[in-house]
Amino acid sequence: MSITMFQASVPVLVRGLTNLQTIIGKAQAHAAEKQIDPTVLTGARLFPDMLPLARQIHIATDTAKGCVARLADVEAPKYEDVEVTFDELDARIQKTIDYLNTFKPEQIDGTEARTITLKMRSGPIEFNGLTYLLTFVLPNFYFHITTAYDILRHNGVEVGKADYLGAK
Repeated sequence: MSITMFQASVPVLVRGLTNLQTIIGKAQAHAAEKQIDPTVLTGARLFPDMLPLARQIHIATDTAKGCVARLADVEAPKYEDVEVTFDELDARIQKTIDYLNTFKPEQIDGTEARTITLKMRSGPIEFNGLTYLLTFVLPNFYFHITTAYDILRHNGVEVGKADYLGAK
């Protein structure tokens, strides 16, 4: 049995975002229990030159919605990147999950050879669909989810590998 572009994208991205919601929920509960101002956590960074938690979530959700939109050759919705509270970040993640779930396999399957062009500060980068998904989107997506997890874990939120991986 072979894997399709849809199977390698939409369900994988939804699962990662769903697990991120669980982690964010634990962080919100941790802040309430320890009487920590939640913005301390949503603004936390691993190192001064790294982006804060809220921005990690913005990028993870942008990566997910941009991926499926580009593969399906449709315009991705624009988000304002203003979410900073746990409730706002959770809502953004849910909005992205809901958007991903609107896609059907026939919109994504067969896009392995589709040309995807990203406009970067350094200039455009061109991929075929398969290379875009496997070597750009998924590593970038997991980098930002992992960094969000690490920021929270570093700040004492009791999350573990099972939270990151999620349920089967």
